[in-house]
Amino acid sequence: MSGHSKWSTIKRKKGVADAKRGAIFTRLARELVIASREGGSDIDTNFRLRLAVDKARAENMPKDNIERAIKRGAGEDKDGTVFEEITFEGYGPHGSALMVTCVTDNRNRTVPDMRHAFSKYGGNMAEQGAVGWQFDRKAYFAFPSSGMSFDKAFELGIEAGADDVVDGEETIEIYAPVELFKTVADALHKANVHTQEASLRMIAKQEMELDVESTLKFMRMIEAIEELDDVQDVFHNVKVSDEALAALEAA
Repeated sequence: MSGHSKWSTIKRKKGVADAKRGAIFTRLARELVIASREGGSDIDTNFRLRLAVDKARAENMPKDNIERAIKRGAGEDKDGTVFEEITFEGYGPHGSALMVTCVTDNRNRTVPDMRHAFSKYGGNMAEQGAVGWQFDRKAYFAFPSSGMSFDKAFELGIEAGADDVVDGEETIEIYAPVELFKTVADALHKANVHTQEASLRMIAKQEMELDVESTLKFMRMIEAIEELDDVQDVFHNVKVSDEALAALEAA
């Protein structure tokens, strides 16, 4: 599962993911709006909002932008824009499975854009439930190995109730049940560990491995989907091999 953190690192180095800072802030703002609308504007009682605020701060989103988005979601600052969440399920090349979460103010724009991105790379969208059963929702944390030894991270994770702690060389990853997100997050905070990512993710129950050429084609599809304005996250079941990662980094 550590291929995810390696791919994320490559994207950061190459500037592939959200090359424009404005695109990052737009996605973060939408998440803040949705979280505030659903659970209220108090980060102490709204777990999802707390997570969204932490992500926004990690990306150096201005405080005013964060507060404005929260007020919009709570109905204190109405601008007429109504966002909704949509989760798309689909298949990529060679039967690979994808879950795509979006936040949009125009479903009629988002659906055809998504359908086009899938079909352009040999994939197709699926009915709700057709792909979702292949994934488990997990709390996910990733931080540099320099922040804590793997042995200590393993001990911390297990004591906090984590399902798995993975040594990804430069990055350590912790997977835990969704309901233990706060427990693990608090344990990491207490240990002065600064996470690169702390989120809820859809984790494939079983990964599939493609040859290098097919993996590159698949990742180009992922990039095309991630570049769509309404997309928040993309999850899949393809195991990205070291050879494929090397090819991606060299591309």
